[in-house]
Amino acid sequence: MSRAFWKGAISFGMVVIPVRMYVATESKTPALHFLHKKCLTPPKQQLYCQQDNEYFSVKDTVKGFEYGKGQYVVLDEADLKKVPIKTVHAIEIQAFVTEAEIDPAYYYGLHYLEPEELGARPFSLLREVLVKSRRVGVAKVAFQRREHLCCLRPRGDILALHTMRYSNEILPHGGLAAPGHKASARELEMASTLVNAMTRSFKPEEYRDEYGAALQTVIQAKLQGEEIKAPKVPRAEAIDLMSALKASIEQVLKESEGKTEKRERAGARK
Repeated sequence: MSRAFWKGAISFGMVVIPVRMYVATESKTPALHFLHKKCLTPPKQQLYCQQDNEYFSVKDTVKGFEYGKGQYVVLDEADLKKVPIKTVHAIEIQAFVTEAEIDPAYYYGLHYLEPEELGARPFSLLREVLVKSRRVGVAKVAFQRREHLCCLRPRGDILALHTMRYSNEILPHGGLAAPGHKASARELEMASTLVNAMTRSFKPEEYRDEYGAALQTVIQAKLQGEEIKAPKVPRAEAIDLMSALKASIEQVLKESEGKTEKRERAGARK
């Protein structure tokens, strides 16, 4: 686990729990870099001032807010630390709700919380009461230059903090075209059969970023001077819905039978 990027406290009512916050996710997709096409050298980014007609470095920059056209007020680190908001140093729980009440569209980030030594006991108490009550804490905390809406919930023996979007950040979908077709009873029956045939327990370890793996294949092919063949893009054609549902059900059942036979053979070899 990397170093904690935020230290503060969880507060609810009069209870204060000192905690540390850690980033809980990382990208596994191969990184691509910008290079100079002529010599494949990574470019050096330079800052240029149009008014003074000169290049300058990052250490010669300041941060400012544009309050009028071309007019800025400069804010330094000391000013930013004086922002009059309690959540700069605290994860302030506003309410407890059932997790089912929160639309997944609100979630966008995951962090882990662990208690400081002095906060171990109240931290455990909060985690246990959330488990027992089947509630999550809706809170606010400020970091990375903004105040985040967030959700606290148990994850194993610690607490997970999910950053969330505010309601005014989610765009309405009212302008999108909604299909006017109403499914027939037979279509619903066939679709339900397909859904039931594909239903199983969610096991996240079964899913992989296939784009990342495919990109690695392209990279290796380029390194070895091999020809890269682009995948064929299926054409969208008018289909007979019932025929497509029937064929899909047959395919899923066939794949399921194949997996069952494979497991049985593996069990027989043990």
